[in-house]
Amino acid sequence: MAAAKIESIFIYPIKSCRGISVSQAPICPTGFLWDRHWMVINAKGRACTQRVEPRLALVEVDLPSEAFSVGWKPTKSSYLVIRAPGMDELKVSLSKPSEKSEGVTVWEWTGSVLDEGAEASKWFTDYIGKPSRLVRFNNDSDSRPLPEYAPTPGYNLVFTDQYQFLMLSQGSLDALNSQLEEPLPVNRFRPSIFIDGCEPFAEDLWKEIKINNITFISIQLCPRCKVPLVNQENGIPGPEPNETLMKFRSDKILQLSTKHHGKVYFGQGLVCSKDSFDEVGGMILKVGDTIHVEKVFASYADAIA
Repeated sequence: MAAAKIESIFIYPIKSCRGISVSQAPICPTGFLWDRHWMVINAKGRACTQRVEPRLALVEVDLPSEAFSVGWKPTKSSYLVIRAPGMDELKVSLSKPSEKSEGVTVWEWTGSVLDEGAEASKWFTDYIGKPSRLVRFNNDSDSRPLPEYAPTPGYNLVFTDQYQFLMLSQGSLDALNSQLEEPLPVNRFRPSIFIDGCEPFAEDLWKEIKINNITFISIQLCPRCKVPLVNQENGIPGPEPNETLMKFRSDKILQLSTKHHGKVYFGQGLVCSKDSFDEVGGMILKVGDTIHVEKVFASYADAIA
């Protein structure tokens, strides 16, 4: 049987805004370089996402193509470029700002972040229609550990939800789309590593894999929230795919535990093994890289534990 390979790599520089499809992506100790390094916050300092502001789906983000090369460093003329319907283009310098925002919250974490200033704040305030600021994770002074339930403690995140990487296969997407009246594109599910060449939902039971000699460890199956309900082309939510996922991907159907909470699962959450940073030079994934399955779970209950 042919091995699965990476079909696409997606980076989401600003949490809950549009992703960038890249041919390669360097890996740092919190995940892909540039992935969710920025976040929009509301007046209370809380993360602003498509769950509450679905129009964030229309915010396009761009980075210099050379930013995805190992060892590249920003210059004074390097920018994060942001666009949205009805808005002028916003350029945010990749040089770290000096201003800080304190008490910023994303899920269970509260900390100090770098604030991208008044121009970015006005841009997002005007676009969303509510007081907003654009902030950047401050790796120099803060860290954000994986949630306590994670089976492999000692790993850190930036503004990602629960794990460093989300893997999804074309086979799983095809299996879902075969049950939907209108097939959905992969961008509805916002994976970071999209693969092809395996059976539907095979990735669910991969406990440990190697890609380009880099080891990735499963954290848990991904419980899906409201974001996949948002059409990424127009920012309008609907009932699918969660209604259909509930019919064959719920915690009850998958027999994940004795207590059922009405969650649906689609995709596998991963971290990059800390040992890989000692063993592999120039940590990078590329489209076309082969997935080598090293260890598997015996059951779905083990995969969610």
